[in-house]
Amino acid sequence: MKHTLRFRAYLSDGVASEAWRQIDILRQIRNHAIRDYYSSDYNNRPSDYDQHDKLTEWTDRWPTFAEPSQHAAQQAISQIHDDIETLQERRDEGYDVGRLRWQGKGEFRSVSYNQSSRFNVDNNTGNDRFVRLRLEKIGWFKIRAERDVPPADDIDEVILKKETTGEWYVSLVTTVEDTPEKPPLRDIDPEDCVGVDLGITSYIHTSENLSVDTLDLSDEYDRYAREQRRLARKEHGSANWENQRRKVAQAKRTIKRKVRDYQHKLTTWLVTEYDVVAVEDLNVKPMLETSQNAKNKQDAAWSQFLELLEYKADLHGTHVVEVEPAGTTKECAVCGVETAKPLWVREHSCPACGHSQDRDLNAAKNILSRGLKQIGAGRSESTPVQTALPTFTPQREGVDAKRVVEAGSPGVVRKTSSSVMTRDGVSRTT
Repeated sequence: MKHTLRFRAYLSDGVASEAWRQIDILRQIRNHAIRDYYSSDYNNRPSDYDQHDKLTEWTDRWPTFAEPSQHAAQQAISQIHDDIETLQERRDEGYDVGRLRWQGKGEFRSVSYNQSSRFNVDNNTGNDRFVRLRLEKIGWFKIRAERDVPPADDIDEVILKKETTGEWYVSLVTTVEDTPEKPPLRDIDPEDCVGVDLGITSYIHTSENLSVDTLDLSDEYDRYAREQRRLARKEHGSANWENQRRKVAQAKRTIKRKVRDYQHKLTTWLVTEYDVVAVEDLNVKPMLETSQNAKNKQDAAWSQFLELLEYKADLHGTHVVEVEPAGTTKECAVCGVETAKPLWVREHSCPACGHSQDRDLNAAKNILSRGLKQIGAGRSESTPVQTALPTFTPQREGVDAKRVVEAGSPGVVRKTSSSVMTRDGVSRTT
């Protein structure tokens, strides 16, 4: 499977200036290729290879197009066709998507190479913290080696990107051959499986009654709002405006990094702790469009969380099964009877069998039961009563989001000194 390693890059002023100039030329090539594609007859539109052949003609007509690496130019064109395929897939799924649009100056921010002859790695810098990297037509620069940097022959693709904050980053795409095998479904113990309910009051609630709080980013959002107000008072395009724009980008980056770090640690914990993780197959877009809690749901970044979970599962040999979310909250985990309840009702109480427990815990158990039934793991198909977890509902074990970020995973958090409720309902200090 493909594995991406991201490193902070440090470019000298000359190299950074040249890299940014070439990226802008690649933007122009991309825009021209988009125009060439959409101006062609609908039934005879060019492929990426057709446009690679046209590149020679374009460089003769516009000599500036010949200044960047022609391999990088071909990569920029190929990316267009990958994007077009993605749009078509979304269109086939029923989404109303438009066409690829031109990108203005500063909107296209990266250059990529996928042939090892186009880049080189030098570990002999005299400093273990840094490694030198060379890109064709751009030159040598340093990257911070926070982990081992693979040799050039083991790298499938190199992507150099300038963030909106002005920082440079390099992504190295490699192939991981020795990923662990996923255990056979028939050999999986149900105790090694978990259902995960994604929520608002808690970020996740598992079928084992562990809830993890959502991140409190109120201070970060306050800073972001302040920086945006200051930006609105600057003259657009001035030096002060550009400096303030970077501060806005830095404030936004802080939020995104904290959310992503939080998700990385949660997903890593899930795939290393369990053999099967069952989650809801959420369609987030309409939820953001219609829900009064759209802001909270956007902050939760559920789509990104599910993507990371799938990625980590392949890396660690864990099964992830997405189940139909409809009815998981209404359905009783013991008898299967559905009971409608508004969002503010946080307790599930079944009028049919009398079963009562936390609303999110009930949903997580239903998700687990549906997941096991869907893949046939660990147990044969059975009724909800037979597949349900015990009716007795202990006080849930809560994990503060801040402690997850600091400690790395809920599993580690439990070992820190704090007062928690055990599963027998007794408060104790760990």
